[in-house]
Amino acid sequence: SGLCYPVVKTCVYGSEDKTGLLDDASVTSRNEADSGSSVKQAFRLIFCAAGLQASYLTWGVLQERVMTRSYGAVTPEEEGERFKDSQFLVFMNRILALTVSGIWCILFKQPRHGAPMYKYSFASLSNILSSWCQYEALKYISFPTQVLAKASKVIPVMLMGKLVSRKSYEYWEYFTAVLISVGVSMFLLTSTTNKHPSTVTTFSGVVILVGYIVFDSFTSNWQDNLFKYKMSSVQMMFGVNLFSCLFTVGSLLEQGAFFDSLAFMTRHSEFAFHAVLLSICSACGQLFIFYTINQFGAAVFTIIMTLRQAIAILLSCFLYGHAVSSIGGFGIAVVFLALFLRVYARSRMKSSRQSGLPQKV
Repeated sequence: SGLCYPVVKTCVYGSEDKTGLLDDASVTSRNEADSGSSVKQAFRLIFCAAGLQASYLTWGVLQERVMTRSYGAVTPEEEGERFKDSQFLVFMNRILALTVSGIWCILFKQPRHGAPMYKYSFASLSNILSSWCQYEALKYISFPTQVLAKASKVIPVMLMGKLVSRKSYEYWEYFTAVLISVGVSMFLLTSTTNKHPSTVTTFSGVVILVGYIVFDSFTSNWQDNLFKYKMSSVQMMFGVNLFSCLFTVGSLLEQGAFFDSLAFMTRHSEFAFHAVLLSICSACGQLFIFYTINQFGAAVFTIIMTLRQAIAILLSCFLYGHAVSSIGGFGIAVVFLALFLRVYARSRMKSSRQSGLPQKV
């Protein structure tokens, strides 16, 4: 009864009438985009790029603001009060994403899929842990360090791919992974400190960051396996976020942190605004991801997100005063050079494979 039953029914059973609007397996939209006018394609690409940049750049700035700055200080001399419960932020992100994906599943027909619902719980748990580590790490490391660590997660993703999915990789993938490792090492070993304690890279921060990378790598590989059941991306989004909400709200209630966090929101309206906007950016960003990949493919999406990471570092340094040495800056350049090489090599390999296929008459 009510809203919950049709949402769960739609996501579990789907519909046989049409495939999902944002189904990963569908290439119809991309083919239509290719056959359309170049002006329309250009506007569509600008829309996707602007949406992704606006969503995730705002999300990154707010993430650093919430976790590294205090609330309620009237004068510069006052310390104010800091929000400390990262798990509550994860819950807020997931509950809004669950709502958005649930409404989307009702409004648009979804493909029938046979994935057992419990299998979403594994990706959900690892996703919660990776998100918690991501927020918690900002208490001990700088935001640019975190962004570079995310860029370097291709290495553990490859390792998890071999362990979980038994994948094999090309030589250029190993080469660019080494380049990324070198660039990240140059940045970390030459990073300087300044007046903000949150910009100092500590051992605790590195350990938490490693946890983020490991959990996030497992999540992506597990979701990759789940897509064998032919569900749409929005169904995946709903299933994972459903378990995430159950896990996080249960943990928050058990610890007694749920009502403490709500009390913090009532005391600091600025924090409430930031937390809600953070969740909106996260949910909108996920939809932009699905739409961009559906319209233009993974290569274009990867380029947009790589540019976003570079802009995020510059924006964080400008807004929050992070200092980067010349060698550290060179290390950042090496990382993004390696990322663009990966995109270029992957697109070349894909085009060569397509050219080798027999043409349809």
